[in-house]
Amino acid sequence: MNFNLSQIPDRNKKPRDHGITMVMDKGLSVEEAKNFMSVSHPHVDIVKLGFGTSFVTPNLKDKLEVYRSYDIPVYFGGTLFEAFLIRNQFEDYINVCKEFGISYMEVSDGSITIPHAEKCGYIEKLTKHGIVLSEVGSKDAAHIIPPYKWIELMKAELEAGSTYVIAEAREAGNVGIYRGTGEVREGLVQEILTQIPEGKILWEAPQKAQQLYFLELIGCNVNLGNIAPNEVIPLETMRIGLRGDTFHLYLDKKES
Repeated sequence: MNFNLSQIPDRNKKPRDHGITMVMDKGLSVEEAKNFMSVSHPHVDIVKLGFGTSFVTPNLKDKLEVYRSYDIPVYFGGTLFEAFLIRNQFEDYINVCKEFGISYMEVSDGSITIPHAEKCGYIEKLTKHGIVLSEVGSKDAAHIIPPYKWIELMKAELEAGSTYVIAEAREAGNVGIYRGTGEVREGLVQEILTQIPEGKILWEAPQKAQQLYFLELIGCNVNLGNIAPNEVIPLETMRIGLRGDTFHLYLDKKES
């Protein structure tokens, strides 16, 4: 940090497995990735190349090298995994990850239906090739999964080898753990937390109000994902009480 301030909460140090910030890159250029990393790299833990953007992004290897130079792991979005899978190209997906030096992989079923035992089988297979994140929750707003089912799915996927289970929100933050308005389904979230360790859940939270909810509920070291590149530093200030929304969260009330 650039200067000393007391009463700042302790953020886990990098490389961290708890308190991570996952950023969604939806098509940054190589130069934009360089600029983004130059200012935000201390606060970024993982970068996701959202949905199928890696398929159409020019100079993909050059961009991956930018992130690699800062020791930031990158993975392809779960929608790309599903695109390979529905075309019966699972082995091709593994080969693509190897070709591009991708050691983090996302297994999701937000766009296609995969029997859950089969999904867990893909998780088990991919753990032989790297670190697996698996996403729970549908991108279809009309498909409401009851809390007990979220818990059941998350438990099974962690047992299958997922390092983190991702709570689906889409890049807009209006499905899955959120209502169409972006409001958190609080009962769902709190029920999940009775059964699943919070350090193993990566909450997709693209909206500021969603990020604030989880910071107040879990603390500064909550795992948050689908953060826009230009929101990383604002999020970090909110994590440690240097933004109006969390300004009083960590101050010693006895001194105020």
